[in-house]
Amino acid sequence: MDSHVDHILIVDDDREIRELVSAYLTRNGLRTTVVPDGRHMRAFLETNAVDLIVLDLMLPGDDGLVLCRELRAGKHKATPVLMLTARDDETDRIIGLEMGADDYLAKPFAARELLARIKAVLRRTRMLPPNLQISAAGQVLAFGDWQLDTVARQLVDREGTIVALSGAEYRLLRVFVDHPQRVLNRDQLLSLTQGREAEMFERSVDLLVSRLRQRLNDDAREPSYIKTVRSEGYVFAMPVEIREARE
Repeated sequence: MDSHVDHILIVDDDREIRELVSAYLTRNGLRTTVVPDGRHMRAFLETNAVDLIVLDLMLPGDDGLVLCRELRAGKHKATPVLMLTARDDETDRIIGLEMGADDYLAKPFAARELLARIKAVLRRTRMLPPNLQISAAGQVLAFGDWQLDTVARQLVDREGTIVALSGAEYRLLRVFVDHPQRVLNRDQLLSLTQGREAEMFERSVDLLVSRLRQRLNDDAREPSYIKTVRSEGYVFAMPVEIREARE
């Protein structure tokens, strides 16, 4: 019998929010630790592991975006992050997801909603095989006639022409090139692209794949890059070479 109790780290400089959220989550069977800022978060994570981090965007010192990017680059890169924003601001939401947050919730929020989001993120994360990960930033991923610059988040052809990608297109292409020659189903693609955005729901994966094929000049009838595996999902069929990005 699994006796594991999920451990949630709450990083928020508002003491009342910390205490209320901690009490509610504890009553609902979770273990919690609360800290007021990034300095205390770093100190705690030096010697402790957690299952999920609830991270406030607006913090004294380093803000939530800086801390999220730092987490994704370090030994806690696989730990899910749910970001709290002071307002339902689309820019904050998109930047947070681009920095690697798995979900976001705008303040003020109901504790019940936060609990539901935490459970959903944990469930999504655990659905993925452990060897499905996103590559580190600071690399150029080369495949076929293309390069994907993960610093500038740009798709570049052989002539050096930049092809614009939406945020959702970039994240989906990044997942594909991180897992070449591996069949990925729609649930895995949704989870790996942190797909709570309205654009990213079950059947819209097919639409995004279609758009990516157009960006890559990939013939949908006989694609060379993203192939459809009937009743299973998609596979990125082109070999990928990892290069260090130029400064």
